[in-house]
Amino acid sequence: MTRAPVDVPNPTPPEEPDDEEMPRVQMTRRRFVLGVSLIAIVVAILYYGIPQLTGLDETWQRIERGDPWWLALAAAFTVLSFAGYVMLFHYVFVEGGARIALRESYEITMASLAATRIFAAGGAGGIALTAWAMRRAGMDRRTVADRTIVFLVLTYAVYMAVMLAVGVGLRVELLPGPAPFGMTVVPAVFAAVAIALTLLLSLTPTDLQRRVDAAAGGGGRIARVARRGATLPASMSAGVRHSFELVRTRDPAVLGAFAYWTFNIAVLWASFRAFGEAPPWPVIVQAYFVGMLGNLLPLPGGVGGVDGGMIGALIAFGVDGGLAVVAVLTYRAFAFWLPTIPGAVAFFQLRRTVARWREERDQAPTTAAPARA
Repeated sequence: MTRAPVDVPNPTPPEEPDDEEMPRVQMTRRRFVLGVSLIAIVVAILYYGIPQLTGLDETWQRIERGDPWWLALAAAFTVLSFAGYVMLFHYVFVEGGARIALRESYEITMASLAATRIFAAGGAGGIALTAWAMRRAGMDRRTVADRTIVFLVLTYAVYMAVMLAVGVGLRVELLPGPAPFGMTVVPAVFAAVAIALTLLLSLTPTDLQRRVDAAAGGGGRIARVARRGATLPASMSAGVRHSFELVRTRDPAVLGAFAYWTFNIAVLWASFRAFGEAPPWPVIVQAYFVGMLGNLLPLPGGVGGVDGGMIGALIAFGVDGGLAVVAVLTYRAFAFWLPTIPGAVAFFQLRRTVARWREERDQAPTTAAPARA
């Protein structure tokens, strides 16, 4: 059965300005250094201040007795998690027409992750850097926006679906583990509302902007405001619909999204096993996703918010507080801090890659001239 073509809102004009500079607000060197410095201060508080609290000083000494084999497994899970993330990005954007290899996908993905960790607002720095890099790779603005929406929908659809399923499963005792109301029902309701809003958004006509143009007569200030207001919901609708299509056709990008979350949670599980007994899997999964909501706080990469959220969720599930602190901070060391190092390297590699793309574009007319002659 042939899938009906989706109308793309706001067609791209034939000529667009070529933005050669990195996003200035998010990625200036001064802001980069300030972000790193702020993170360093927060890390000092987390890793050296928290253990000084009453009852945690002795518990922190557990890290010296951590099982190296479980810690090595946590490191391996970290690599597999980000391999899934790169896979998700590569297939989503290549399917959208990007002519990039896995190496370029790795550089863009890891550099964006570094930007997300350094700059606040739920990953806006990473999104801006990704959009900039894909524009430099030759994709038009409309396609970059559409692919970014598909990428985000696939990533967070897994997040919300699992948090809803595990929260309900724990509450009705289908899954093993304690089921405090605030850690099961409340997150499940939050996820259900988010999923429902996404499904409702997919009902928006993808040609909404064209319909608004026709209804408003195509001119005037009110028409321009209405046209701009229709662009985002129409683009979101197209992105959600296309995400459903990728799921239906079992596109490899979907596997990448599942691999990213699954192996990331496995890092937390291995961190528990390195220092003691791990809670039941449903408890780890739910506490992980509840803690990840800390990324919504206006903190660099959710530093402090995610750590405190996970620790608080685990304690609410009845996990020993000292073990929860050590396990979560170890998890964050593997899944958050270690990838930031290759991410920072990828940031500068990406600058060289973009410069190479620019040189190739500049040389293309010269190379093509003898052929035309």
